[in-house]
Amino acid sequence: MTDQTSPFGSLRGQLLDAAAVFADSPVAVSDILAGLVDDVDRALREKLEIFPVCHHSPASALAMVRRLREKQPKVIYLELCEDLRPLLTELRNCKLPVAVQAFATDIDGFPKTWAPLSVVAPITEASAEYQAISYALETPGVELVLVDRSTDHVFQWAPKEEEPEKSGKEAEAGLHGDAVGVEIGDLRPRFAELEEHLLHHGKVRHWSEWWDQYVEQPLSGADYDTYRQVMVLIGSLFRRLNRDGGRLAVDEDRERYMWTRIREHLSTSEADPADCLYVCGAFHAASRVEQFGLDSTADFEISPRTQTKWLYGLIPSSHSAIEAQFGLAPGSVSIAAASWAKSLTRTKLTPFQLAGQKGARKRAAKLPAPKPVGVPADKLSAFLSQPPALDELDQAELLGWSVDIVRLARRNGYLASTADAIAVFETSILLAGIRNRARPTPYDFQDAAITCIEKDVVPGRRDVRRLCEILLGGDRVGEVGYDALPPLAKDVYDRLKPLGLDLDKRTIQRALLDLNANPELVPCSDLLWMLRYLLPSDAVRPIMGERGLGERSIQESWDLSFGKHQRSIIELGYEGISIEQVLEQRLRRSVWDPKATASTALAAVEDAVLFLGSRRFADELGARAVELLAAERSVDDAPEVLRRIRRLMAYYRANEPELPAWCEEFATSGYAHYCTLLPTAFVDDDTGVRQVAAMLGFLFSMESVALALGCDRAQLELAVLQSHPESPAKVALLWAARHQLGLLPMAELRSRCDELLGNPLVIPSYPQYITGFVQAMEPVPKLSGFVVEVISKAFGRLPDNVLLPWLPKLITTLRDQAGELVPLLVREAGRTFPGTLAAVDSWTPPWTARPATAAAAAAPVASEPVAELLRANPAACDAVAGLLGCEGGWQELSAGGAGHREVSALLAEHPEPALALAGLLT
Repeated sequence: MTDQTSPFGSLRGQLLDAAAVFADSPVAVSDILAGLVDDVDRALREKLEIFPVCHHSPASALAMVRRLREKQPKVIYLELCEDLRPLLTELRNCKLPVAVQAFATDIDGFPKTWAPLSVVAPITEASAEYQAISYALETPGVELVLVDRSTDHVFQWAPKEEEPEKSGKEAEAGLHGDAVGVEIGDLRPRFAELEEHLLHHGKVRHWSEWWDQYVEQPLSGADYDTYRQVMVLIGSLFRRLNRDGGRLAVDEDRERYMWTRIREHLSTSEADPADCLYVCGAFHAASRVEQFGLDSTADFEISPRTQTKWLYGLIPSSHSAIEAQFGLAPGSVSIAAASWAKSLTRTKLTPFQLAGQKGARKRAAKLPAPKPVGVPADKLSAFLSQPPALDELDQAELLGWSVDIVRLARRNGYLASTADAIAVFETSILLAGIRNRARPTPYDFQDAAITCIEKDVVPGRRDVRRLCEILLGGDRVGEVGYDALPPLAKDVYDRLKPLGLDLDKRTIQRALLDLNANPELVPCSDLLWMLRYLLPSDAVRPIMGERGLGERSIQESWDLSFGKHQRSIIELGYEGISIEQVLEQRLRRSVWDPKATASTALAAVEDAVLFLGSRRFADELGARAVELLAAERSVDDAPEVLRRIRRLMAYYRANEPELPAWCEEFATSGYAHYCTLLPTAFVDDDTGVRQVAAMLGFLFSMESVALALGCDRAQLELAVLQSHPESPAKVALLWAARHQLGLLPMAELRSRCDELLGNPLVIPSYPQYITGFVQAMEPVPKLSGFVVEVISKAFGRLPDNVLLPWLPKLITTLRDQAGELVPLLVREAGRTFPGTLAAVDSWTPPWTARPATAAAAAAPVASEPVAELLRANPAACDAVAGLLGCEGGWQELSAGGAGHREVSALLAEHPEPALALAGLLT
């Protein structure tokens, strides 16, 4: 096309002359400037009318309303994932903003680390795409066709060596989570130096403010031809200065995809291109791919979709979620919504609205007769050569803002006054003048309010920037209506109706359940506990009541925040048709995960018993726990395994006639497994003392079950004999294990500890021995008294110059390595030591040798005549035995009582019971 036949020939010449005069390299600059004009000319000459838009732009929405009323197209091609089309009719049941979502958990053809896959496309009222959707769905005879790549292709075209880029973090994106955002009309420079240059010379802080000042405001009242040409020009500029080659390649594939779909639809529907409208981002309107236009014959092969099963639904969105996910300035979407509402009032335009939508205004009036399309004229020359018309100062609006922000600041704890309102008003005008604006924008007002009111920052108090966002419209949060919810979410709301709460509210609501007085609330309680497991922690929070194995609450109190976490409930519907099914799938998935351990499987068994009550499913998970335990080569999870299997066995013994088969197999497999690993664990530096103690605890506590099922105790004895630890704590554990097996008597164990305490070379490592003995209380509970004895001897025998530096090390060692067992140790010490201060002086430790008492010395010694007398008259002894409740018969004693020397020695050492019995009988 020559410059003479193009309506932009004059503009092209002016730009080339300017490049030759002002540019250092006129050839490169002239190519760019001429290319901009060519892109605009090409887009306007296309047979299919292209409507360029920007993401959530009020100017684009206003232009869309005007154009739809003038042209009244019969077919609208919209840049949106084509498989999201069935969801758009459900927007009637929602309160904007919401996001259409595609979700997949069972993926096929993508790396497993990407799961779950999620794509969202947020929709607000102040957006051109929503106006186009409303027009198409509410106007009879109008067809809406989505032509962008499918959600499956979004991930097909992502690099396979790394996860697809997800816009926004979980904490920032809020309601969108870590989903991939589909941006309709993304207009932002992909050339960092260009964006920095624009912000610097525009005297603004961020891109949203630059766009509002230099594009939104000038185009909000412009005619359609001007709007269209300027938007294509901006898209072409950002495209030609793009340095992100990888993203540009994906965008070009998207353009090929969309034009291919458009031509396919036109060929099958036989629609007239003159009655069609193609709505796409301004970046794509300036496309230079060979498939551009209806006259193109270039083919583009669209790859088939993978076997991934995609699920679709609507989730609530918010202004802050959109800003966080798409990198917009905080408050920019709220300001855009306020600008949209004000522009509608000023222009008296009636936007398109879906019938029956929550918060909807009155429906649009009857459409006028369509206007004929004229030949596009050059509107760029005038727009670029003339300064923009500056809006006059709206003093009433600015004054209202100033007064309201002061009132809101005082309500939030700021010491603001009328003087601050005047200062905000004057400062807003001053900042606008500095930035070459006749009328202060919301951004100027926000800066002025921060300068004049926020003199200090108080933690926990809203800052003035946030207060300005609230004043200008706030963070509007959408809501998905009941009819648009998936079946699972509807089932949840239906089953919780007996609570009598409005679960759609975003506030926290308190639910009180008296399960004895109202047995019909028991199913609600069961459902709430399952939701507690599946939803975020602050969505369903128990205040009173608990649920454990064999335990049920009589009364419960819950804090519920379903309205705030509606997205999480909706996404549960993508996993199944009932809460029970989703819970079962998650538990099964957790135990079959490649990183699953035996403790993970036991936790799943416990959850299945608590929430599902299915013996069959619990047995299935338990069998998997046996497999995982046998396959483990480390004992890192031994404490958790011991804790959970003890609890499960106690539950089954109390509630079932016999242990499940998997519990018996777990006991025997674990016995053999830990016996095999025990010698290695004792000498391995990477295995902690707590893990070894848990192994011994498993072996000793499961010994009776394992031996009854055919295990050999010699295996454990051999494992202990083969263990030769060097760490002091593990040495103490080994001594405790040998004592439990009868291989180390208590007297010898006490003698070894006394030797350690008397060796000055061992004193620095003595806390480690104490730690080992404290951990030994887990497998050998009867050693609790001995541990108190060991620590007491250390405190009693060590001199002060050794004890005082040694105490901090002992305390830190116990806290770090045996913190959970120290309370048991303290309780045992409380039973051992006297309870009053006065009794301390006369108290004798039970582990010290006590002198024979006078009564013991005067006690009569049994002689042969006494024995003969008792044998000849057994009635007296039988009467005493009957009085004491003793059963049994007489036994023959050898001469001198030699057969019962141990009994005699015990009575001689501890005469108090015999004396007490004598006192009872006298």
